[in-house]
Amino acid sequence: MKKKMNLPLAADRTVAHLDLDSFFVSVERLMNSSLVGKPILIGGNSDRAVVASCSYETRKFGVHSAMPMKLARQLCPEAIIIRGDMEAYSRESKKVTEVIAASAPLYEKASIDEHYLDLTGMDRFFGCWQWSQELRQKIMKETGLPISFGLSVNKTVSKIATGQAKPNGQLQVVQDQVQPFLSPLSIRKIPGVGQKSYQLLRNMGVPTIEVLRMIPVELVQKVLGKEGGLSIWQKANGIDTTPVVPYTEQKSISTEQTFATDTTDIAGLTSLLVAMTEEIAFELRKQGKLAGCITIKIRYANFDTHTQQLSIPYTASDHTLISRAKELFQKLYQRRMLIRLIGVRLSNLVQGFQQIHLFEDTAELTNLYQAMDKIRFRYGVEAVKRAVGLGGIS
Repeated sequence: MKKKMNLPLAADRTVAHLDLDSFFVSVERLMNSSLVGKPILIGGNSDRAVVASCSYETRKFGVHSAMPMKLARQLCPEAIIIRGDMEAYSRESKKVTEVIAASAPLYEKASIDEHYLDLTGMDRFFGCWQWSQELRQKIMKETGLPISFGLSVNKTVSKIATGQAKPNGQLQVVQDQVQPFLSPLSIRKIPGVGQKSYQLLRNMGVPTIEVLRMIPVELVQKVLGKEGGLSIWQKANGIDTTPVVPYTEQKSISTEQTFATDTTDIAGLTSLLVAMTEEIAFELRKQGKLAGCITIKIRYANFDTHTQQLSIPYTASDHTLISRAKELFQKLYQRRMLIRLIGVRLSNLVQGFQQIHLFEDTAELTNLYQAMDKIRFRYGVEAVKRAVGLGGIS
């Protein structure tokens, strides 16, 4: 088929995918060695809470992430439930990134617990497989955390390889092994195949990647949509030209407002701050990202500009970000002078909104966010707002 002409492009690339094993659980065990080898559930203890992460010891009972905690407790009643410490997880994640940054020529922090590395061309100087093994050993030695990696011709195949290497393993899939490696695997293994796509494909009688690969791309597009269908079909064929995007702490989302009349209306400023934070938190979730830093900016009538920032546990939740924004504003606004401008910036962004805050938020709160965001997607960001954010500068 014509689409397969893209395959030779992959042969010119070498991409490693590194993924920390049961990351939240591993961090808890790092802080408390008595938890090693025991069944662990990370999440809230209420019936409405959901599982954010679970140890491999619980998975043999059918437990998995995003499962209702009530069901997980029924399946594995001896499991130890831990509330979770996002601050500790963020701290350990940054340590891993620092080790990678000191060694890798080009890397992308895809989420709090996974990274992609583009090692293309390094075989001229180092063996990529040997180099990746040494990096993995260095990460484990310096952080104490178990990590797995896959090495292959693109991001999709390397990520699938990592999944097959887990737990605490490593796997290389060279170009001529790509299709034999992918063929027997379940279509669930393809990044981007969620529950809905999986059910649609299974209803078509497609259990494995090999069967999906043999279906005409036009038929897959008819079932999964033009863009999504093409992407999943290409991945089934081992095709993925997505680049490794350099990671930078400077990536940010921000908003600010200059007032027509300078003000000291604290109530109005607070209300505006809430609305602004809510707006960029929605943008953060829309992009599937989390923020690790929040900055508040004020400019006085005399044009003096001051900022205050705070490193925070990775989050994309309104209530967490609004609380921190108000806290920073209170610390920053000490001079009681007229204010000309106020701004909010979220930075240190990483992918991964769906995997975070499951342990902090009940399923009810998570569903509320999804419902509110659905309304915003359809009717605009102004469609749903907190009452406290409805005020303004008088």
